[in-house]
Amino acid sequence: MTEMSEKQYYVPHTAKWPIVACVGLFVSVIGASLKFNSLDLEPTTPWVMYAGFAILIFMFFGWFGEVIKESEDNLYNKQVDASFRAGMIWFIFSEVMFFASFFGALFYARTFAVPWLGGEGANLATNVQLWSGYEAVWPTNGPGELNGRFETISAFSLPLVNTLLLLTSSITITIAHHALRAGDRKKTIIWMIATVLLGATFLFYQAEEYIEAYQHLNLTLKSGIYGSTFFMLTGFHGLHVTLGTIMLIVITLRLMKGHFKPNNHFGFEAVAWYWHFVDVVWLGLFIFVYVL
Repeated sequence: MTEMSEKQYYVPHTAKWPIVACVGLFVSVIGASLKFNSLDLEPTTPWVMYAGFAILIFMFFGWFGEVIKESEDNLYNKQVDASFRAGMIWFIFSEVMFFASFFGALFYARTFAVPWLGGEGANLATNVQLWSGYEAVWPTNGPGELNGRFETISAFSLPLVNTLLLLTSSITITIAHHALRAGDRKKTIIWMIATVLLGATFLFYQAEEYIEAYQHLNLTLKSGIYGSTFFMLTGFHGLHVTLGTIMLIVITLRLMKGHFKPNNHFGFEAVAWYWHFVDVVWLGLFIFVYVL
């Protein structure tokens, strides 16, 4: 099919995938709610949640496959490309706000809540009335040492290694992008494989770090405000790295199949944008969670 006129705007004739997505989300949320609220519906409850996840996976494969086919059939013009780019920009912005909320919680607890509990400022002598003798130091397990003492993870051990891995992966995916624009597909694939391996190695070391924290340092989600913010930030970032690595694998497989052209490869660019975003978030996380 020939490329469309620039004055036209391609709209898919069918719209079944958004409906499938809604059904999958509804079923998975209902199943998760039943399971996490410990309702006595075993063994039915887990399968409701798993069925929802299965529907979502089916939706992702179907929807993305359809978009890829339409793109390879040259059904999209510059107007559609601009729409895709705007959608990806807004998606990354929403992710920025997502992480900003957790960084904000960390900042508030560390800068305001902990000093107040220690008696700083005119706060009705909080430390005397509620937690006499509490020392406002960071990291803290909270007044009363809620779940015992814990140790923190040194910033210059596995976290530093992971920082170097992600920074290197930003370089490798940038080299791959330049190679794609130059029409060197073989070089692009090689550097994309390197990026995938770096992302997978990051996840491996983060799993090692979690095992060390839980088994040897007594640092868990229950370790006061520090443990909560530590695992929420690093955990959600790890989830994003996992999703990003999956996207990198898909893009690499598409490159092997001959997809993307030097002047038309937004699918590649979107994943590269997302990966750079993940790297920047980790830099902030490394500084404010591990170093400071």
